[in-house]
Amino acid sequence: MTSRQVRGRNVGRPTLEEVAARAGVGRGTVSRVINGSPRVSEQTRQAVEAAVAELGYVPNTAARALAANRNDAIALVVPEPERRFFAEPYFSEIVHGVGVALAETEIQLLLTFAGGDRQRQRLAHYLAAQRVDGVLLVSVHADDPLPDMLASLDLPAVISGRRSADEPLASVDSDNFAGGRAAVRHLIERGRSTIATITGRLDVYGAQRRLDGYREALTEAGRPVEDGLTAIGDFTEEGGRRAMTELLARRPDLDAVFAGSDVTAAGARQVLREAGRRIPDDVALVGFDDSAVARHMDPPLTSVRQPVEEMGQAMTELLLAEISAVADRRPPASRRMDRQQLVLPTRLVTRQSS
Repeated sequence: MTSRQVRGRNVGRPTLEEVAARAGVGRGTVSRVINGSPRVSEQTRQAVEAAVAELGYVPNTAARALAANRNDAIALVVPEPERRFFAEPYFSEIVHGVGVALAETEIQLLLTFAGGDRQRQRLAHYLAAQRVDGVLLVSVHADDPLPDMLASLDLPAVISGRRSADEPLASVDSDNFAGGRAAVRHLIERGRSTIATITGRLDVYGAQRRLDGYREALTEAGRPVEDGLTAIGDFTEEGGRRAMTELLARRPDLDAVFAGSDVTAAGARQVLREAGRRIPDDVALVGFDDSAVARHMDPPLTSVRQPVEEMGQAMTELLLAEISAVADRRPPASRRMDRQQLVLPTRLVTRQSS
């Protein structure tokens, strides 16, 4: 039978989602069982097979044929120089989260850098050859052509950090606005009167939102937002040094700094110490990420925790769901409507620097 009777009316054939709900697993797991994949436990296989039998589910043979041609590989694409990738804890935590999500699968993770035109061209040829099933994009700037290239290839993709409020790709981000606002509220509550900020690159949407949070906290407290207390950084230690030097020259009376990343805060701390400013006695310092850098600084750094590892895991789970949608031959328009924009909460972790 290809239809069922429910209270006297016909309904269509059971769907993959219904099987997944009955078995208490995800769509991707059901697909793997139906396609004979060894990447599931015997207990899970039995639960899915029981749900299939109970519902009378008939697999889509075209989807099964398509699944058989999958590569069982996804690419993690980082449009940044290799040096930055290995220097910043953010990237390693993302990779760890991806690894957690892939731990019980047979899917291979390919790491590739695409920080220059030549690298992007090489990547475009590689992806066009359909050698991977999907792509995770990390640290994408607003003008980066990679997301549009992936859209043109109709290749499943998930981005870490939206490029704008209207991001068309599935994405996972942290609440950068709330994090920036919490950091500055904390400094205000500690009695700081002249609070500066060092941003990340403002072609990164997350950096814009952290700056918006900084401004909102000042406005809520009835304080002016002064351009002279904002310096543009780039999330690097050297950028933190340059920006802190600039701020001290402009506003030597500052008594607090909110830095756009922990690495940036480390660079700012060096300049403050060289200038004879004590932390936190003379200048309170807050970072963003709550990375190992924050915990090992002297004094330990107050920082906004964004759940980077969880972001990597959530990105991967969204990507696997998109890949399963392709295997089910759902039309591209339907898949685009289902693309999720996840925003995970941030939390201020207070330490001695503030």
